[in-house]
Amino acid sequence: MATKTYSPRLADKYKKDVVPALVKKFGYGSVMQAPKLEKICLNRGVNGAVTDKKMVDTAVDELTTITGQKAVATMSKKDISNFKLRKNMPIGARVTLRGDKMYEFLDRLISVALPRVRDFKGVNDKSFDGRGNYTMGVTEQIIFPEIDIDKVAKITGMDITFVTTANSDEEAYELLKELGMPFKKSSSN
Repeated sequence: MATKTYSPRLADKYKKDVVPALVKKFGYGSVMQAPKLEKICLNRGVNGAVTDKKMVDTAVDELTTITGQKAVATMSKKDISNFKLRKNMPIGARVTLRGDKMYEFLDRLISVALPRVRDFKGVNDKSFDGRGNYTMGVTEQIIFPEIDIDKVAKITGMDITFVTTANSDEEAYELLKELGMPFKKSSSN
């Protein structure tokens, strides 16, 4: 009798608070129509990876430490002679989170990492792609408490993409706002 007892805090919040709020706001006929978070993708290009292969390994290790899931190196797709780049050379790192790990990461991002950003006034609410997905950039990996600042050789950033099942940017915005994403206070929304 193996029952699942643990559930991430944001997953519970989504079921109890976010879905009813979205159903009420958009007038869905069923709770199944409410948009949900499918996955979170973290992507990081490594500047100087062509000359120093260890930089990609460091990027992979840092993403693995931040997310708790093994990151993989991304490879170049073609040769670019001006950058001394050959096809299939490692040039970055990425990781895709789903399920419990996705909610855990989002919770840590909202409640711990983003408040540590210098002069933080909220995340940009204009970075939606038109299909209900949201991408934000983080300029310093040291905002995550899992990263030991003393061991960081170079401060780099990363892109974080939130993939949702929303059909419009407005629905995705409301979903992320209800989950606790600290968007900037703007007059447009």
